[in-house]
Amino acid sequence: MIKVWGRPTSIHTQRVLWALTAADLPYELILASATMGPDGHVSKGGAPYGIVDTPAYRAMNPNGTVPTIDDDGFILWESNAILTWVALKYAPQMSDDAQQMARAVQWMGWTNSRLEPLLHTLVMELVRLAAPERSPAKVEQARVAMIEALSGLEARLTRDPYVAGDRFTIGDIPAGAAVHRWMVFNLQRPEMPNIAAWQGRLAERKGFHLHVASREFHLSG
Repeated sequence: MIKVWGRPTSIHTQRVLWALTAADLPYELILASATMGPDGHVSKGGAPYGIVDTPAYRAMNPNGTVPTIDDDGFILWESNAILTWVALKYAPQMSDDAQQMARAVQWMGWTNSRLEPLLHTLVMELVRLAAPERSPAKVEQARVAMIEALSGLEARLTRDPYVAGDRFTIGDIPAGAAVHRWMVFNLQRPEMPNIAAWQGRLAERKGFHLHVASREFHLSG
């Protein structure tokens, strides 16, 4: 059984749990975090789940971040690397086409570089920081930048139903979770019908339903 260190409210952990579900793999989730715990974010006085600062964990992941997996002794961290491992080893339906796999990795990298910094700002400013520490100006800046970034995804989805082509791949997981979180925030945005239809297709998947869909996974502070 694959061991996963992370937390359900971590969007990067959500990626891994969705991928494991898509590959129909059993796993054990071990709650771990430097910033979140059972009572919320540390900025509000809550104690973190911890583990990530222990010598044993740092021996696996020197960054002290989540998620990390242990797959029968094979240790791996960074969610996109974990998704790639799962696809290559356990899910040929998501990795047997080299061109689609390359496009999937492309969109995973795009999600990390274009969407994740903006989402981090939004989740901190809208959910996790104490009210006196929040900045409406930062929220507005991130909102505008998010709309600009998503225009490229909207254009991509005019050609294919999924980010890498005609079928679901690991590329849809990071982008799909990120866009769902953006929609949960319910900030003013233009209609993007292709993204909305793609989100509808993703919502039918078990992994999305179990690990991404709940508003609590995104609004828990």
